Amino acid sequence: MEKPKRIQPKRQVMALIFIMVLMQVDSELIRYSVQEETEGGSVIAHLADGLGLGTGELAARSAQVLSDDYKQHLLLDPQTGDLLLRETLDREELCGPAEPCLLRFQVFLEMPVQFFQGELWIQDINDHSPTFMDGNVLLKIPESSQPGTVFPLKSAQDLDVGSNGIQTYTISPNDHFHVLTRNNSKGMKFPDLVQDKPLDREEQAEYSLILMALDGGSPSRSGTVMVQILILDVNDNAPEFVHTLYEVQVQENCPLNSLILTVSARDKDAGHFGSVSYGLFQPSDEIKRTFSIHEVTGEIRLQKKLDYEKIKSFHVEIEATDGGGLSGKGTVVIEVVDVNDNAPELTITSLTTSIPENAPESIVSIFRVGDRDSGDNGKMICSIPDHLPFVLKPTFMNFYSLVTESPLDRETRAEYNITITVTDLGTPRLKTQHTITVQVSDVNDNAPTFTQSSYTLFVPENNSPALLIGTISATDRDSGSNAQVTYSLLPPQHPQPQPQPQPDPASLVSINADTGQLFALRALDYEALRAFEFRVGSASVTLHVLLVDGFSQPYLPAAEAAPERAQPASLTAHLVVALAAVSSLFLLSLLLFVALRLCRRSGPAALGVCSAAPEGPFPAHLVDVSGTGTLSHSYQYEVCLSGDSGTGEFKFLKPLFPNLVGLDPGREVREDPNCRNSSVFS
Repeated sequence: MEKPKRIQPKRQVMALIFIMVLMQVDSELIRYSVQEETEGGSVIAHLADGLGLGTGELAARSAQVLSDDYKQHLLLDPQTGDLLLRETLDREELCGPAEPCLLRFQVFLEMPVQFFQGELWIQDINDHSPTFMDGNVLLKIPESSQPGTVFPLKSAQDLDVGSNGIQTYTISPNDHFHVLTRNNSKGMKFPDLVQDKPLDREEQAEYSLILMALDGGSPSRSGTVMVQILILDVNDNAPEFVHTLYEVQVQENCPLNSLILTVSARDKDAGHFGSVSYGLFQPSDEIKRTFSIHEVTGEIRLQKKLDYEKIKSFHVEIEATDGGGLSGKGTVVIEVVDVNDNAPELTITSLTTSIPENAPESIVSIFRVGDRDSGDNGKMICSIPDHLPFVLKPTFMNFYSLVTESPLDRETRAEYNITITVTDLGTPRLKTQHTITVQVSDVNDNAPTFTQSSYTLFVPENNSPALLIGTISATDRDSGSNAQVTYSLLPPQHPQPQPQPQPDPASLVSINADTGQLFALRALDYEALRAFEFRVGSASVTLHVLLVDGFSQPYLPAAEAAPERAQPASLTAHLVVALAAVSSLFLLSLLLFVALRLCRRSGPAALGVCSAAPEGPFPAHLVDVSGTGTLSHSYQYEVCLSGDSGTGEFKFLKPLFPNLVGLDPGREVREDPNCRNSSVFS
């Protein structure tokens, strides 16, 4: 009998070491830099050297590179240890005006688990020229304006940052104005037009000047705009906002056309010069798409959905212009308030879909969770159903590992569907679910078992070789090749000395290794061997083989019925009575037929003897047949109806002893005390 295979200690040790190092995180930050617009596939650095690892170690430990922004910008060649660009990066698209532009990533080593933090600095190149939002600028200046008066001009925009951004402004040469380049509170450059001389509308009512913005790249890039200056009649008061700074908070789910706030400006002038109109001052495309201001009332309304995860605040510059062309400036700061409008996200980084049964604590999956919301809206709870033999363990930051809580048993349950639920703490709470299917692979941990503890088979003597005498059956709870049962004969066990030598069962019967069918190898002799036992391997079972005495194959039961004859309880009393009656009638008919044939051959004298003494001896010359099926005078035979209710069979014409002398006419018929309803003929 095969023994179940034991789980190798090496696998247990490896799993234990893997779990022990699961929490290892390298706190050292690795930093690299690359210029934007570098072609995809370019090598950034040799990552293996930066991590202090061998080149082949990255491949052996199944290294991965993961980005914080849920996009895969980087690739890792585990064979060479090189960190590569997956695609061409556009710094302006990734970071906008922010500087420095850092792409944060993690290096994840799976076997054993280890994490490294990394930063990639996307360096700006001078790939954008300064541009002005409008094709021309109209500036109205009263003729009463004095030298030294400053007039703010619309600044240009440059998507590049740092030295590649706008550095200075110039204006075409003239006698009345020059431009100063200044920095605002955000560090951006903007132009101021400064009046150098008094203006005289009657002398010159209009000026056309070209304003140029230059960046600091090498070579430098520039952008221009036409400035139209109209000299107006005297309007000595410009509008002033009631508040120079407006601050307001707006929830990101605020409906469209909602009123954000109302601004107000005043002008001390009267009449046409005192009328005020409102507008957005130099708005970006995003601000123009998101907000609108009513020209007369000063109402600022929402015209595009807000998204806290994209833009958290807006700085909106507004202006109030009077009828004489003078304007005053103001600022509106709009803070976007986060609402719980993003469900948690779950990303699988490692997954094992098949776990061997009986294995120690094993890692099924490693995954990362995240929520784009902030505050309580971004806090998460990760869980799985309680009734499963699995647990969740936090590993690093928002990484979790799903591990088995105890060894699994395939025969109890072969498959698990594990639903991971990630719920945030916002109002209302949002959740994300992901289902993992785990198959429990079979281990040969169950021995085969027979359907019966023992089998009793009946075999007729003088059987033909290769006779099917019965079938045994065993099952195995394992699956696949582990459940394939092979049958074999085992040597007999004789714990006590036997009164006479027992034959080797292997010389009497054979078994089909695949089907469990038992076959007789040779003809068996009831007088020489009435019963024997052997054990069948796989699991073990004992077979009891009983030989049935008989002389004619038609009266022998079929071999397939042998197991049924081994169960006397299956025969009812009615069957026993019916079989006994039929057997008795057949026996009497046979005796009468033989007696009549003998009487006819012996003549009238013999007929008289037969009729007078039906139990008298048979003549010797009528008993010799030599193979024709009649009785031989060399033996005496017993005709016996068996009274055994268990088998319900009959026996007859059994040789009792050899008759070496002539027939004795005076011999009487005698009754065998061991056989009921029997007669002995001599």
